[in-house]
Amino acid sequence: MLHLKTAEQIELLRSSNQLVSKTLAEMAKIIRPGIITLELDRIAEEFIRDHKAVPGFKGYNNFPNTLCTSVNDEVVHGIPSDYTLQEGDIISVDCGVIIEGFYGDSAFTFPVGEINNEKRRLLEYTRESLEEGVKQAVAGNRVGDISWAVQNKAESGGYSVVRELVGHGLGKNLHESPEVPNYGKRGRGPKLKKGLVICIEPMINMGGRSIRQMKDGWTVRTADGKPSAHFEYAVAVGKNEADILTTFKFIDEELNKIK
Repeated sequence: MLHLKTAEQIELLRSSNQLVSKTLAEMAKIIRPGIITLELDRIAEEFIRDHKAVPGFKGYNNFPNTLCTSVNDEVVHGIPSDYTLQEGDIISVDCGVIIEGFYGDSAFTFPVGEINNEKRRLLEYTRESLEEGVKQAVAGNRVGDISWAVQNKAESGGYSVVRELVGHGLGKNLHESPEVPNYGKRGRGPKLKKGLVICIEPMINMGGRSIRQMKDGWTVRTADGKPSAHFEYAVAVGKNEADILTTFKFIDEELNKIK
């Protein structure tokens, strides 16, 4: 069952996703060697609540925090802790908010200080694979067209695509139909219709595609211990092109100040 959104509902979703974008930009200001991930979480929650919104992840299926903070070989769902970020780390920050009952959901993988060329290339390819997937979020296409575009770009760089974790529909629930895998065949899967809002979120590994679940019940790591990157947009399917409800513009502005 696909939940198509009205124009008014899409604007509410845009508001929540823009706040997520701004929250991630706040993280861009403070991510550096020496900061602990729990501090990122505290600042993010304060920022969200100051903007009259509610953290979308905190308490969701009993998740304990506002952010998912996944470092290096952690693929997704890392729990903020007293881990101190180190020069050369990469950290995926996944954030959700709720405004007027509608969810925002986005993720960005940040460099911590100076990172090596291998990690930088992984981040570039993962972000580009997201952009390629978004181009296919057009009415009349199918979910498989998005999946194939993501997979094709990632694998062209020699990377592997996590299979067990997927994108999803977004609305009054954090996870709605349809699932949006990051691998697949063109022309397959549910047909995309105008008004459908989905999260496209490539999770791309430097090594093999296998993953393992940690004992905390949340954190997912690569099986081979090699780094993984994760980028996520919320997108409304459009008639001629995707309407991206999230933006990385605020993040890029902050990161460019650091350079």
